[in-house]
Amino acid sequence: MDATVLQAMSKWPNVPACHGWLGLDSRGQWYMRDVVAQSRGAFPKSKGERLEHSGLIQFINRNYGSDEKGCWYFQNGPQRVYVELEATPFIWRITDDFSVTSQTGQVGNPVECFLDQEGKVYLNTDIGFGLVHTLDVVQVASALDNGTWMVKQLQASKLESQFGFVRSPQKVARQQQASR
Repeated sequence: MDATVLQAMSKWPNVPACHGWLGLDSRGQWYMRDVVAQSRGAFPKSKGERLEHSGLIQFINRNYGSDEKGCWYFQNGPQRVYVELEATPFIWRITDDFSVTSQTGQVGNPVECFLDQEGKVYLNTDIGFGLVHTLDVVQVASALDNGTWMVKQLQASKLESQFGFVRSPQKVARQQQASR
């Protein structure tokens, strides 16, 4: 995490979290979801505006993490901005030599490769679980053909429970508020 973020967290420790305002799609793109976007429906049905400012994207990437419940967030100074995930916490890009990099720029070392009933490919790595970008399925096929990776089957409906992440922290927060 950035030093300025850590300083802000210690200076203002009780800033309320923010839900629903940031989304990550299945291609590794970040989306800002203002009130209008949120009123049009849940992510990814209503994505909002794709972020294009490279400095902001780099800041989000450096300060992206998860809490003890498996909800992913961007630490924006003293405030956690929880992320609505279209698919998984990481979107993997794969090079011709089978190197794996997330949308945040982190390098992962694949531990397991999975295929769901819809034909989507996922990698579990030393830094986390994620969907393989659709443009990189050729590299996956090569890795499977040459024995670099072995594929296991899984059910898409069980991804969150099996790999310990939450697609919609906003939904979880609403459920918690309703139960109070």
